[in-house]
Amino acid sequence: MDEMFDKLQAVADRYDELNELISDPEIIADTQKFMALSKEEGELRDTVAKYHQYQSVTKQIKDDDELLREKLDDDMESMVKDELKDLNDQKEKLEDEIKVLLLPKDPNDDKNIIMEIHGAAGGDEASLFAADLFSMYSKYAERQGWKTEIIDENATEVGGFKEIVMMITGDKVYSKLKYENGAHRVQRVPVTESAGRVHTSTATVGVMPEEQDVDIDIDPKDIRTDVYRSSGAGGQHINKTSSAVRMTHLPTGIVVAMQDERSQQQNRAKAMQILKARVYDYYKQQEESAYNAERKSAIGTGDRSERIRTYNYPQNRVTDHRIGLTLNKLDRVMNGELDDIIDALILSDQAAKLEDLKNNG
Repeated sequence: MDEMFDKLQAVADRYDELNELISDPEIIADTQKFMALSKEEGELRDTVAKYHQYQSVTKQIKDDDELLREKLDDDMESMVKDELKDLNDQKEKLEDEIKVLLLPKDPNDDKNIIMEIHGAAGGDEASLFAADLFSMYSKYAERQGWKTEIIDENATEVGGFKEIVMMITGDKVYSKLKYENGAHRVQRVPVTESAGRVHTSTATVGVMPEEQDVDIDIDPKDIRTDVYRSSGAGGQHINKTSSAVRMTHLPTGIVVAMQDERSQQQNRAKAMQILKARVYDYYKQQEESAYNAERKSAIGTGDRSERIRTYNYPQNRVTDHRIGLTLNKLDRVMNGELDDIIDALILSDQAAKLEDLKNNG
């Protein structure tokens, strides 16, 4: 416990230092430095506020303990004892909250994401389910006040998606959606099924932090870029110039094709953005596979083949298999009400990390 409070005091000292720094006219004049220090100050604010609350509660406990040593009348003694009980409960709750705030942060938590949804096993029905997942995440993003942008799509004739890639931008997007990586299974009667039988289909979801300032350097020699003429709708502009771009990262074989934008330059920039995210994700997945082989984590944020959730339409039920959570409100979940599931996953992840810290600390 003492170690935790040494850490807290260090955080509080740094917080005070940051507040002095961001009031310094020289720092204010340096926009980049000011932004970086303000961000750090914002990240420490909750922890320091909880620490001050904790200090206040422990001081009150000490004062009440001293009061009880004095000669008090029965009513006063009873009142102080009741207050002490409440204060000790508060102290315990604050200790738990502070432990969570002191957990090592995922460096990607603040980032925007690129999300890829693929219709997997189940043909047309899987592509329709991919479209339903796209709609679910879009509605959830809207509820969070985030922005969504479709980067690439491969639609099917039945109105679904073989693949759809979107960017979601906003506050701490990755911290909430990183747990969506994996295989999502649907059980329902497909619209194409005349006999009314329930089918099982799968769509996979990949979540990658947007890698603008990613710690990954791609050697230009490792990229082969081909340009070709765009095809599809777009009126007279299409096919006159080679504006579409295909980039191949030779060491991994990852390919990104982009033809949405009007100019080759815009398509190059967008393709590079996605390529960086996919290459980073590729190496991260390899590292996680090696790490998880040694220690199996309850909540993966990695393997796309891991079946993480089942959506059962006939019973209006959704189950997250990693934490054994079942909710009987699938209709609301598909409407973007994902908070209960995501909050439970975050709590479970925090509990696993605290346990890890206790065992290895």
